[in-house]
Amino acid sequence: MAPRDGSTHLSTEHARRTNVRGIGVSPGRAAGPVAQLAGAVPAPSPHERLAAGDDVEAAAASVAEHAAAVAEGLSTAAESAEGEAAEILATTAQMAADPTLVQSAQAKVREEGKAPALAVWEAADAVAEQLSALGGYMAERARDVRDVRDRVVASLLGVPMPGIPQREEPFVLVALDLAPADTALLDPSKVRAIVTAEGGPTSHTAILARSLGIPAVVGAPHALEVLEEGRTVLVDGAAGTAVLDPSAEDVAAAEALATHVRTFDGEGRTSDGHRVHLLANVGEPAGAAKAAQAGAEGVGLFRTEFCFLDRNEEPTVAEQVKAYRTVLAAFPGKKVVVRTLDAGADKPMPFLTDTAEPNPALGVRGLRTSWRNPRILDNQLTAIAEAAAAESADVWVMAPMVATVDETEEFVAACNKHGLTTAGVMVEVPSAALMSGPILARAAFASIGTNDLTQYTMAADRLLGSLASLSDAFHPAVLRMIEETCRGGAQQSRPVGVCGEAAADPATAVVLVGLGVSSLSMSPRSLPDVAAVLAATSLQRCQELAQLALGAESAEQARALVRGQLPVLDELGL
Repeated sequence: MAPRDGSTHLSTEHARRTNVRGIGVSPGRAAGPVAQLAGAVPAPSPHERLAAGDDVEAAAASVAEHAAAVAEGLSTAAESAEGEAAEILATTAQMAADPTLVQSAQAKVREEGKAPALAVWEAADAVAEQLSALGGYMAERARDVRDVRDRVVASLLGVPMPGIPQREEPFVLVALDLAPADTALLDPSKVRAIVTAEGGPTSHTAILARSLGIPAVVGAPHALEVLEEGRTVLVDGAAGTAVLDPSAEDVAAAEALATHVRTFDGEGRTSDGHRVHLLANVGEPAGAAKAAQAGAEGVGLFRTEFCFLDRNEEPTVAEQVKAYRTVLAAFPGKKVVVRTLDAGADKPMPFLTDTAEPNPALGVRGLRTSWRNPRILDNQLTAIAEAAAAESADVWVMAPMVATVDETEEFVAACNKHGLTTAGVMVEVPSAALMSGPILARAAFASIGTNDLTQYTMAADRLLGSLASLSDAFHPAVLRMIEETCRGGAQQSRPVGVCGEAAADPATAVVLVGLGVSSLSMSPRSLPDVAAVLAATSLQRCQELAQLALGAESAEQARALVRGQLPVLDELGL
């Protein structure tokens, strides 16, 4: 099979020395010198103790002081960040300020005479090991704890803080993986592209790279060994490749593409005029204005979790109404699809979910949380209805994690009780895809969340880096689930959209349209690229390429077949 980037075959040894291949998660091409992520803070010696005569209480107090300083620095960064980045930084800051971690480290100082840095290291490692043993989402949080550990220890020792390299000239960032706080601090004016050895399509790195418009390749084995510090590398974030020492012509071509700014005229369509509504995903109120400025035709996914996260109790109805109105006000007369609270799994909430569940991804999450706490859903629907009445946006409402016809009926009835007449469901589990006909006989629309649909179809935790190769919505099994959902929508004359990360990839977008998807919702930055590729492709061609992908035997083969038939991707540098 020919390489996806169209290059000629090199000898195996030469390719091994000069090429790295991974998962392309953020399209675009960029070249620059390699800057590897600063090395981890070295572990303190296990024998480091307080010296005789040292002030034990002062040493214990220093743990709290430096943890507070790290938390404050992250909080300050969160205040100047937006969206996903702000949320990640705020969460990491909370972890740094966690009194349990600080108190555990202080106990080691007072009771065992350990030096503050060693005490923090051991206390954090104990927490990280406990989280790792829980598996799933909680195991992923172990990395966050170790990131906080490194930052506090670096502060205590007065050594450089781990994280993004500081360079005067722009560079290509290469790392084993990026901690959430690192990804949230990415500066697109400095970081031209990203290559990581680990990670997957739904990792923090992938999501933020897309939102910032930074070409990125993740899950690229041997990236750290092959992409040496200072060497020039050309990254293709769509093809999933990184090539060392590219030709001057290739670098010039990449730079020319990077300087070309595409815009979206506000009307998605194929080359023969078939309408495809191109909408934006919005995760917090401030993001709505940016989505509107980018020309989004509306909001295909308004995530309401921002109102509920980092709280010990649910927000009041009045608080919710105020927040929701900010988003609705940015889209007068346009569609805004509000997703009700998607708590659980990677978004635990102490007042609603049980963090001790052995497998939270398959536990009480999404709409299921209303089984035991119907009041919270009722309050949220009240708030959505009040916000909708106060603004002119066309408000649609959908529930996450719907699996059965009965759940659909109950949710639609609850919405109708509040005067919310356009009620739909998210299709994230195979049962909903396979039962889409009966489900859409009750619901007004369906929106496919490709991140979770891929996770549940492939039985692969989307947050687990070691399974990243399975977290690919281009897999024919996932595409068949989408095809089945669209078939159910056609039977009931109901629209089916996609609001998962797959919608932001131009090649996947073409296939989705060919399968029958009528709207695509994505990060605002992705709108111009998706619009440009659709505008160059007829509906019939989309349908032909969809069938080509369905007939493949793997995600890699499906992607290669489709990309090979879409020369516009190469022309646009996508």
